[in-house]
Amino acid sequence: MEIYLHEKQSLIDEDNHRFQVVAAGRRFGKSFYAAYRLFEAASHTHKERSDGTIVDIRPEVVYYVGPTFKQARENLWEVCMQMGQGLIASVRQNEGEIKLTNGRTIRFKGADDPDSLRGVGVSFVVMDEYAFMKPNVWDFIVRPMLMLSEGGALFIGTPAGKNHFFDMWTAAMNSVDPMTGKDSDEWVGFQFKSADNPHYTAKELESIVGNLSEEARKQELEASFEATGGKIFSYDMFPVIKNEHSGGYVVAVDLAGFSQMGRNQQKQVLDDHAIAVCKVWAGGWHIERIYHGQWDIRETALRIIKAWRDHGMCPVGIEKGMAKNAVCGDDGKGGYLGELQHKWGYFDVKGLTHGNQKKEDRIKWALQGRAEKGQITLAPDDHLSEEDKWVGKFLGQAVDFPNPLAHDDLLDAVAYIDQLAEEAVSWDIPVDDDWWEPHDLEVGY
Repeated sequence: MEIYLHEKQSLIDEDNHRFQVVAAGRRFGKSFYAAYRLFEAASHTHKERSDGTIVDIRPEVVYYVGPTFKQARENLWEVCMQMGQGLIASVRQNEGEIKLTNGRTIRFKGADDPDSLRGVGVSFVVMDEYAFMKPNVWDFIVRPMLMLSEGGALFIGTPAGKNHFFDMWTAAMNSVDPMTGKDSDEWVGFQFKSADNPHYTAKELESIVGNLSEEARKQELEASFEATGGKIFSYDMFPVIKNEHSGGYVVAVDLAGFSQMGRNQQKQVLDDHAIAVCKVWAGGWHIERIYHGQWDIRETALRIIKAWRDHGMCPVGIEKGMAKNAVCGDDGKGGYLGELQHKWGYFDVKGLTHGNQKKEDRIKWALQGRAEKGQITLAPDDHLSEEDKWVGKFLGQAVDFPNPLAHDDLLDAVAYIDQLAEEAVSWDIPVDDDWWEPHDLEVGY
């Protein structure tokens, strides 16, 4: 069997992780690659396990699992028939079974009928469009079937919001086992766009883009995990423009909390800390920058005081709670921030509150009306490094909101500006040219 893979398909094929999670845009070549992997896995008759023993995997089958049995056959059956010419000994189309000349078997299954998956050993499985399957199909049925031969799995599909496929992909991208939350060298994640398939012309892709909404384009063609929750916000409600109006700055901080992980503790994917710098002017708010990241307490304090000093020593507010107390104490003058103020200048920290409102209601009340009237604008971030870019992340969180599986840390920080806007000063305070610029934010010098 002579197979030609394009460059991005080859990246997956050359990877040797046991479990691969691939988020790919439409027409990336998922079906072709999935069929290839089925035949490649079924071509082997023996396998070496991690303990060095060689096991005979001929009695075990190779699974292709779709959301339903009907979808599985419609997606891949004809592709397999064409690709497997010369390798196929017999087929049972109604049962979704392909027997190869070496005695191995490929079976088509539907995740909607979990009981049909049980009862056999599996040496390899392709879970196609996993976003549309119940996660317990993998967790409690398919995963245990791979144990004898230490079989592998390929999860491949187009995102469908931030559901269990997003959780699995996020964990795999961080080399974490999605089931245990522990670091694992068996998992890896990939993300590819439709444009990564070189067999489609730019003209054809442009014609497809023209017929899709912004959200659909990001999800279907760019494999972006957009999860539009309640349609409260849309991309066009937050124009990205340069703002030359005069006004006063404020800094609003939403802290994600701090955790110390021991060697045996599970790794957690936390929200980012978010520091929103906003120019408040007569026509609304202009978000100059949102600093975001998973920093420790000292680095967080350093970034807050630097944002304060870089923007004219403006009012600063931090969400009340344990995280705030860890950074600057209950009165705003202690902790690491208090130590830094002793060196670089004192300022009052306003404790921002949720006002006995649910987060969803608070964010809607603070942002929805202003956004609908075009009163919240964003500064371009194309001059920033990829790590520091924030506009795309903020817009993604806005259109996801209030999906409970989506992050909202940047959105929450901007919502807190409402409690600081009246304190914004309308003049600029000169900044000394020799102001401290730490070379290393970890140590502060």
